[in-house]
Amino acid sequence: MKKYDVIVLGGGFAGVAAAIASAREGAKTLLVEKGNALGGAAVNCLVNPFMPYSTKIDGVLTELSQGIFTEINKRLEAKNAIVNRHFLEEELKFVLNDMVLEAGVELLFHAYLYAASKENGKIKSISVATKCGPVELEANTFVDASGDAQLAYLAGCPTVLGREPDHLCQPMTLCFRVGNVDREKFLAGRPAFQMAYAEAKKAGTIKNPREDILVFKFLVPNVLHFNTTRIVKKNPTDPFDVTAAEIEARRQAEEIYQWLKQNANGLENSFLMSTASEIGVRESRMIVGDYVLTESDCRAFTKFEDGIAACNYDIDIHNPEGSGTSHYYFPEGEFYTIPYRSLIPKEAENLLVAGRCISSDHCAQASYRIMPTVCSLGEAAGVAAGMACRAGIGVREINVEALKENLKRYGAFLGI
Repeated sequence: MKKYDVIVLGGGFAGVAAAIASAREGAKTLLVEKGNALGGAAVNCLVNPFMPYSTKIDGVLTELSQGIFTEINKRLEAKNAIVNRHFLEEELKFVLNDMVLEAGVELLFHAYLYAASKENGKIKSISVATKCGPVELEANTFVDASGDAQLAYLAGCPTVLGREPDHLCQPMTLCFRVGNVDREKFLAGRPAFQMAYAEAKKAGTIKNPREDILVFKFLVPNVLHFNTTRIVKKNPTDPFDVTAAEIEARRQAEEIYQWLKQNANGLENSFLMSTASEIGVRESRMIVGDYVLTESDCRAFTKFEDGIAACNYDIDIHNPEGSGTSHYYFPEGEFYTIPYRSLIPKEAENLLVAGRCISSDHCAQASYRIMPTVCSLGEAAGVAAGMACRAGIGVREINVEALKENLKRYGAFLGI
C-alpha cells in the first residue's frame, strides 16, 4: 500500500489548487483523478468562460480569487490562451500539468474512488478502481475535491442532496460547440431567433425546458459555444440517472443545433463540432460541516473571522424543475467570505472538502460554485492539510489565523 501525507481526490480547479498548496507546505501529496487530464469541468464538461469574480473596492477593481488562480491565469495569458475570461481548455491542461508537477505533486489518472476505510473518526485509506484492479492508498490527511462529496459520503460523513425540501438539484447541462459560423451575422440576429425559440417551445417543437438559448463567442474564430441544454429532475449522484441525462442532453444539443440551422442566420455552412465528454453538474451532494453557509450569510455580505475565500458571484439558480433562471446580483463593492468551518465535514478528523460540495444551503451554493471561487477553496484546503500534517494534528486543531496568514503569503485575497 502506498502512503502519503496528503491525498487529494479530484483534479478540477479545487483539487489542483489543493494539491499544489499542500505540496508547497512540504507535504508528500498525491492527486487522484478519474479522467486523463486536469481541469475538471473546464476540460471534461467544456464549461467556459470563467464567471465574474471581481468588484470595485474603494474605486479599485479587485479580483476576489487570487493566489493560485492568478498564477493559472498568468500562465494562460503567456500562451495567448485567455481573453476576457474565455480560455482554451487544451492549453489549460498543459498549464495545470506543469504547475502540479513543478510543485512536486504525484499524479494518478484513470483511478475512480469506490471505498474508504475509517477508524475512530479518522480516514485510514481509500480504494480506487484502476486498469489493474483495486488499489488502496493511505494518507494522514485527505482533501475531497470530487465535486460530489464522494469521499465524505463513502467515509460515512453526513451529506445533503440539492435543495430542501425536495432534494432536487440545479439542472445538468451538456455544453456543445458549432464551427464554421458567420458569428457576427448569427449574433446580430439573436433577438429574432430568441423570439422564434420561445414560440417553438410553446408549440412543442422544442422539448428543451430552458427558457432561451445561452450562447457565447468562443476564443477560436467562427466558433460558437452553447451552454443551453437543460436536464431537470435527475440525481447527479445516481449512475442510471446520469446515463439518462447524458443521452437526453445530447439529443437536446442536436435538436437545438438543427433548429437553429433552419431558423437563425450565419449557420448555413456550419457543423456541430463537439459535445462535451461529460455532462456538467452544477449541484449534487454537499457535506454537513461544522458551519453551514447560508443564503442569508451571502446577502448580508458576511465576513467570517475564519474566512478563507471571498466571493461575489450572483446567486444564480437554474430552475431545478423546468424553465426559468433566477439571479441575485451583489452590489458593487460587496462580497462575502467563506468560513474554514464549512470545509470540515462532521464525523471526520482528517478530512477537508473543497469545491462546490462544501457545507452550505442550496442558494449559497448557487453563488460560490464557480471555478475561480472553488480554486480559492482548494488552495485553502491544501494549505490547511499541509499544516495539519506538519504538526501531526487534526484539521480542526490547526491555527486558523496562521492558515490565513499563509494564504495571504501565497497571494490569496481574504477581504479587507
